[in-house]
Amino acid sequence: MTQAEIKLCSLLLQEHFGEIVEKIGVHLIRTGSQPLRVIANDTGTSLDQVKKALCVLIQHNLVIYQLHKRGVVEYEAQCSRVLRMLRYPRYIYTTKTLYSDTGELIVEELLLNGKMTMSAVVKKVADRLTETMEDGKTMDYAEVSNTFVRLADTHFVQRCSVVPATENSDPGPLPPAPTLIINEKDMYLVPKLSLIGKGKRRRSSDEDAAGEPKAKRPKHTTDNREPIPDDGIYWQANLDRFHQHFRDQAIVSAVANRMDQTSSEIVRTMLRMSEITTPSSAPFTQPLSSNEIFRSLPVGYNISKQVLDQYLTLLADDPLEFVGKSGDSGGGMYVINLHKASASLATATLESVVQERFGSRCARIFRLVLQKKHLEQKQVEDFAMIPAKEAKDMLYKMLSENFISLQEIPKTPDHAPSRTFYLYTVNILSAARMLLHRCYKSIANLIERRQFETKENKRLLEKSQRVEAIIASMQATGAEEAQLQEIEEMITAPERQQLETLKRNVNKLDASEIQVDETIFLLESYIESTVKRQ
Repeated sequence: MTQAEIKLCSLLLQEHFGEIVEKIGVHLIRTGSQPLRVIANDTGTSLDQVKKALCVLIQHNLVIYQLHKRGVVEYEAQCSRVLRMLRYPRYIYTTKTLYSDTGELIVEELLLNGKMTMSAVVKKVADRLTETMEDGKTMDYAEVSNTFVRLADTHFVQRCSVVPATENSDPGPLPPAPTLIINEKDMYLVPKLSLIGKGKRRRSSDEDAAGEPKAKRPKHTTDNREPIPDDGIYWQANLDRFHQHFRDQAIVSAVANRMDQTSSEIVRTMLRMSEITTPSSAPFTQPLSSNEIFRSLPVGYNISKQVLDQYLTLLADDPLEFVGKSGDSGGGMYVINLHKASASLATATLESVVQERFGSRCARIFRLVLQKKHLEQKQVEDFAMIPAKEAKDMLYKMLSENFISLQEIPKTPDHAPSRTFYLYTVNILSAARMLLHRCYKSIANLIERRQFETKENKRLLEKSQRVEAIIASMQATGAEEAQLQEIEEMITAPERQQLETLKRNVNKLDASEIQVDETIFLLESYIESTVKRQ
């Protein structure tokens, strides 16, 4: 765990949950798993506050607990899961593009609340959608429920682990911590609910939809409440499935850039066919026959079977080896090499960084060393056709920044420089780790800059919000245009310009965060895939 990662986790926890949760979370990240009283003692926080902070972190899957043999419960922070909070906007936007506004709000609610029952999500989303609709229109629970089922079918949402029924019914003393289990068959099984109703609007007055004042309404006791049909069945967003989707999109985009749109559509079809059957950590997709791929191509994509076979052969013969041939049955069996694809995307990212940081001639040397694996300095000069002095400067510059490394091969045991070969090489894994560390630093700097910008202009932002609130309430009561104009003039022209500059700067910083996170995702995917293969 590097200092850059700890700092970024600290900023994310503070931004999302506040100072107390951030203090407990960062303490657990630094020290590893610890029992409750040790956490309270080390952080100087009251036991009650530590319990509440741990509840929040466990609810959002940022901390796990385990029971030791002596009966002590220890809590451990999940640093990688904390860093996933950077990607929340991307998860939500992806769901919006795939499942429209309803899917977007379902995933947003699950990410904001950590875990929720299906009935609670459906009601909350229906209410939120009804709020945005025109008067007289409402969102039906059944429609939201159908979208939820589709998300579960495609594995974007999954069930949380539960306490087994035998543990609940045991009359003996309760264990210090419950043991949570989940049956893999039930992970995406949606409970059969008959949710009948429509979304409700918030009422500003004291009257409900029927126009009945609150005072006249009968008070319902807690005993009269209907039992929740799916009580105890909680759901969460399946982040691994989102990552699989992002990786697939990156592969399709890379094939489109290298070849053409038809090739990318064929690869997209292959990935779509195997997205549920292939685990997110698998190095290859399931083998697919040429006939299956032909039948699954999108409707209206008019290419013949013969042309498809030619495209598949072309993809299989490509040096990048994104697609491989695994057999000849069914017109030819094809797989997508997900590990090779991740490696190619990570290498392209490194090349791009070298080009932007050191220029095109350094990028030429970097690609040359990548291609040839090991080269002496004289060979680099000759192959790259760059003068010796410039080539030496460029190599040492990249060496000092850890983009390339130097390997010594001695002719004799004494390692005398005159009798030693010095070969330049690129260790993609270590270069990817170095770049990933820099990306974490960059995002931490972007978040700190954004917080500084908003803190510097805090009073102006508060004034702007107050003015907007006054205008909104006056518009609701049917105020005249002259009155609204008068309120708007409370913010002077220089202040308005300052607000515009602030908005533009914050938008740039937000966009930069998302772009750096895309680089982080490609590098993390490659590192994870490589480590699993070793």
